[in-house]
Amino acid sequence: MLVKDVMCQQLITVAPSETIRACAHKMSQLNIGTLPVEENGKMVGFVTDRDICCRVVGRDRDPNTTMVKEIMTNFVRFCFEDEGCDKAVALMKSEHLRRLPVMNRAHRMVGLLSVDDIAHYSHDLAGKVLDSSSNVCGD
Repeated sequence: MLVKDVMCQQLITVAPSETIRACAHKMSQLNIGTLPVEENGKMVGFVTDRDICCRVVGRDRDPNTTMVKEIMTNFVRFCFEDEGCDKAVALMKSEHLRRLPVMNRAHRMVGLLSVDDIAHYSHDLAGKVLDSSSNVCGD
């Protein structure tokens, strides 16, 4: 099965210039824990609820003045929509990732692949990702 057959296609993004408060509000309203960071139609990073907790709240930074670009992860691994799920799972496992942006061959983000998406396809594959990501501690 291909990644495009399993991934979530609904893309909600955040701008690097948005405040952490606005980002957290968006996450709360949508009941999600991850937002790709997009600028001028290009993905430039990723921000998670854990980033907000550890890099803002845990360091006593003001969420009203701290911007997404100050805490986001700049280097983001991704997979292509036309790759097999096994390849994406191998990347998620080796990099200890629970979510993976999905790109088309023009390098435009077209979706997001999560452990939950994979679980709908294969509980065994999802378990492999979870086993590898749950063994990692720290920031």
